[in-house]
Amino acid sequence: MAKSKYQLQIDNLVIKEDFPLLPMELLEDFANIIKPLLQLDPLNFCGTYSSHILLGELQGYRALEIDFDTVYRLVYRIYEKPSPRRIVILSFGEHDPAYEKAKQRKKK
Repeated sequence: MAKSKYQLQIDNLVIKEDFPLLPMELLEDFANIIKPLLQLDPLNFCGTYSSHILLGELQGYRALEIDFDTVYRLVYRIYEKPSPRRIVILSFGEHDPAYEKAKQRKKK
């Protein structure tokens, strides 16, 4: 796989609260597939996954769509500046809870 173009930062609450609720297979996919794709190009996932821009309270963030037995969302933001370019993951979970957690965490 090509060299990462973005640093990846994961909110501590994602690690403490979200990851333990995810299926082990999904966590493995995150580590081996999703994370490298995000770091390479957070807008284009080579047809593997799709993402979309969020509006309203989460304007400026994106949601990665992951269908895995149930529908999951990974909510993240891309920062081009200041250098280094980075991606911050705000939440990762089932569809509606992922958005609710992202809204709560954004305010902190």
